Amino acid sequence: MNIKKSSIKELENLCAKIREEILRVVSKNGGHLSSTLGATEIIVAMHEVFDSKKDPFIFDVSHQSYAHKLLTGRWDAFDTLRQFNGISGYTKPNESEHDYFVAGHSSTSISLGVGAAKAIALKGEQDSRVPVVMIGDGSMTAGMVYEALNELGDRKYPMVIILNDNEMSIAKPIGAISRMLSSAMASPFYQSFKRHTENFVDNFGESAHYIAKRMEESLKLITPGILFEEMGINYIGPVDGHNLSSLIEILQKAKELKKPVIVHVQTLKGKGYQIAEGKEEKWHGVGPFDLDSGNSSKKSSSKSATQIYSEALLHLAKHDKKIVGATAAMPSGTGLSELMELFPDRFWDVAIAEQHAVTSMAALAKEGFKPFCTIYSTFLQRGYDQIIHDTCLMNLPVVFALDRAGIVGEDGETHQGAFDISFLRAIPNMTLFAPRDEKSFHQAMAFAAQYKYPCSLRYPRGSFMESSLPESLPFELAKSQLLRSNTSDILFIGYGNGVGRAYQSAEFLEVEVSILDLRFVKPLDENMLRELSKKHKKWFVFSDSAKMGGVGSAILEFLAKEKILNVSVESFEYEDSFITHGNTKLVEESLGLLPHQLAKKVEILVESSK
Repeated sequence: MNIKKSSIKELENLCAKIREEILRVVSKNGGHLSSTLGATEIIVAMHEVFDSKKDPFIFDVSHQSYAHKLLTGRWDAFDTLRQFNGISGYTKPNESEHDYFVAGHSSTSISLGVGAAKAIALKGEQDSRVPVVMIGDGSMTAGMVYEALNELGDRKYPMVIILNDNEMSIAKPIGAISRMLSSAMASPFYQSFKRHTENFVDNFGESAHYIAKRMEESLKLITPGILFEEMGINYIGPVDGHNLSSLIEILQKAKELKKPVIVHVQTLKGKGYQIAEGKEEKWHGVGPFDLDSGNSSKKSSSKSATQIYSEALLHLAKHDKKIVGATAAMPSGTGLSELMELFPDRFWDVAIAEQHAVTSMAALAKEGFKPFCTIYSTFLQRGYDQIIHDTCLMNLPVVFALDRAGIVGEDGETHQGAFDISFLRAIPNMTLFAPRDEKSFHQAMAFAAQYKYPCSLRYPRGSFMESSLPESLPFELAKSQLLRSNTSDILFIGYGNGVGRAYQSAEFLEVEVSILDLRFVKPLDENMLRELSKKHKKWFVFSDSAKMGGVGSAILEFLAKEKILNVSVESFEYEDSFITHGNTKLVEESLGLLPHQLAKKVEILVESSK
């Protein structure tokens, strides 16, 4: 279908077909739903007005880009969305020439747009190309957006920013007058009038400038765009995000302005699927579900690590009023929703602002409180300087609880929680530890609550890899727990969820092995490791983390420092590459990390060393 030659009615029918396909596939595969349904008309209008082969189409986070994928040659492949070896749930340039940039974390889009606009200007292509950015109102809570807007308003590069406001968090519509003014302010007449007026008052004194400015500001006050206008960026809106004809008209006018312009579009989350319409977090990202009822298709019998964390923190918070906490726009995903309801003055969602979350918790620690900063492993990367500068430099007792540590499945490269051990271990004053199961998690939380220095604990998405693990002992600083001991030359060292992986791998071996729950990767239990080096010469490390700078590296550093030369170490952590998306088990199988695969590797390595 040639979008640019289609009638409005044909495009509206196309939007309906796109929504049907998104619902069909997401109900089967899982994925992001409410935001991508709400953005359908915007994306169709973008493709009608602009050219995604030459105009950089930049989707913030890009979880709302499913309609874009369907319009750019991936309709037949859409059944494989988020599946192993299938198409990504985010934009991915090596998947299609229509995908300008990889995205998965929020609030990067306007900076990318500014960079693209600079390149277009340097190439002398401003008459034929323009960056088109689509960003949600949630992403506007991050500071990086305003850093980019600040420069854009100063440099005045041509760029069209579509602000997809699906929760009315920027401004409420102001009826027919606002709609009329939005269209008028985008029109060539208004822009020409404004330009000629500016030229006219330049010939007069300060009083003329003052009067003209006051008149313009009075006009803008009845629109919600004064913030952007004051930053030097033209504002159009609010616009009905489901009125395709109006969207196309406004985007065409925005394109013709040859200036930086924000088009404020209001949409309904979940549009076209009544069960999800208007719902905020529940239908943002979903697993497979029944289309008729909206009920989840999968029921898990095991308690998730997130649920265990929530229960443990709730128990601690009920008994200690000094315990506080924050999350960055993921209250239900991190298990903080119930705590925010019960203790609204002590637990906060600070929006998509990891840097602010870390630094604000550091100040609370300074004031004598005990903060639990609860953030996905992949998102804590965004607050790294704040961990160093605002927390560890002051040696403040903030607890960093890292959800989704390890492989997270269908979200893929941008979300895998692989790097937290590597980047946190290098920071002075930081303590790193991890639970292996439900009981040890409660004990780890009890330790964290009384610990007087910065610390971090990590835990997986979903359930722990339990395998009839021995009874957990209370956590003590730099103390490991030897779970199984024998005379074999082989020692399995597990960290966090890696303990269950080590135990399950051992079940596939004919030879008995000793198994150590390391518990602390910083500081290490050096006494235990020193003693074990006298009994076991072949060590194998199990941890759901990057190999470079990870648990194996920490152990090798210790052995080198102690000049222990008779021990060989093989780490089964992730190799130095980004990990693809797909079902977690299939991804782990492709990496050779399933227990039976690891057992086979151990057998081969042991045999080859004889």
